[in-house]
Amino acid sequence: MVTIIYDLSVLMMSQCAYDVSPGGFLASVYHLTRMQYGVNQPQEVCIKVFTPKRNPQIPSVFWIWKSADFQERESYDMLGMDYNNHPRLKRILMPESWIGWPLRKDYLTPNFYEIQDAY
Repeated sequence: MVTIIYDLSVLMMSQCAYDVSPGGFLASVYHLTRMQYGVNQPQEVCIKVFTPKRNPQIPSVFWIWKSADFQERESYDMLGMDYNNHPRLKRILMPESWIGWPLRKDYLTPNFYEIQDAY
């Protein structure tokens, strides 16, 4: 499938991920567009890839679309989705010491100490 997409000169417009249900699946969603010269309406397709929460692994599309770098890293940071063969898959929004995946529905918020007044 990846070879077909690459040969058709398809652009990745966006990628997002979400938690389908507590204890169930995670989903990675790709919005793809193919634009041709002389065609008024671009061809668009939405691909959803589901993976179990226990071992969420999905092939990375970084090697086709370099713009997937930040988006796949964000999905990893917030949901714990492991994109195979991604060159720099690490946390980018949360600290490296953060435990858990904040956007999962079964995530338990840690007890934070009260933030002191800046004055």
